[in-house]
Amino acid sequence: MHISRKLGILVFCAVPAIIGGGIVYGIAGSYVPVAVYVTLLYLAVGAFVSK
Repeated sequence: MHISRKLGILVFCAVPAIIGGGIVYGIAGSYVPVAVYVTLLYLAVGAFVSK
């Protein structure tokens, strides 16, 4: 996979991190679940990009 495609995937996944983080914060009312959500999302994206 080319570096430009990897960067595109990371930018594409930044939107769910921002929007999803807001939704998780709205539901939970705390930043701890947001940190867990973003960490899991970045681990999944990192595994996908590292291939």
